[in-house]
Amino acid sequence: MTTMTPINTIAKGTLYVVSAPSGAGKTSLLKAVLRKLPELKVSISHTTRPQRPGEQDGVDYHFIDQTTFQQMLTEHRFLEHAQVFDNFYGTSRDWLEAQLVDGHDVILEIDWQGARQVRKLMPESCGIFILPPSREELLSRLTNRGQDSDEVIARRMAAATAEMKHYDEYDYVVINDDFDIACDELAAIFTARRLRIESQKIRQHHLINNLLSDTME
Repeated sequence: MTTMTPINTIAKGTLYVVSAPSGAGKTSLLKAVLRKLPELKVSISHTTRPQRPGEQDGVDYHFIDQTTFQQMLTEHRFLEHAQVFDNFYGTSRDWLEAQLVDGHDVILEIDWQGARQVRKLMPESCGIFILPPSREELLSRLTNRGQDSDEVIARRMAAATAEMKHYDEYDYVVINDDFDIACDELAAIFTARRLRIESQKIRQHHLINNLLSDTME
């Protein structure tokens, strides 16, 4: 039986693992950041859940059946995977590695359990956790959706608390109180990481070599 090996670390791009409890505003923040930094890419998961009205295959998810998912799982083609109720979700390992080697920064939206799987295979990935400003505000956001019963909201709050207990397993924490400030802070993380010396040596090696050369080209 084959085993999973660490993903190719000779990559020009950075993998960002972003997690948050339901109601923290992760999706809205990332959409706003992507408008500021369109060069970022978001990983599109494979899932066995039914396609919902308005969703597009290859845009929202890659919709596949359980037989195909299990075959991909057997072939170790997922970087991470999870089962949520009766549905399966997974991140394509081959696609992600190709993007990073080509120099693209990729955002992966997963929970803390998936983040742990990713760190084992790619410890140089960058983890970002988004928190709400308070439990009261989180409850308000979940309640104001107006589509869940009190029982469902209580379950979501319990799940959110369990998720938030793992915030300290990440590299950065962003508090989504003022949306614009949180958006700027999140964008700053992506920008600053791209300018680190390790990244610039790889991305800008032609320029740096030319600047340091003793002769004019």
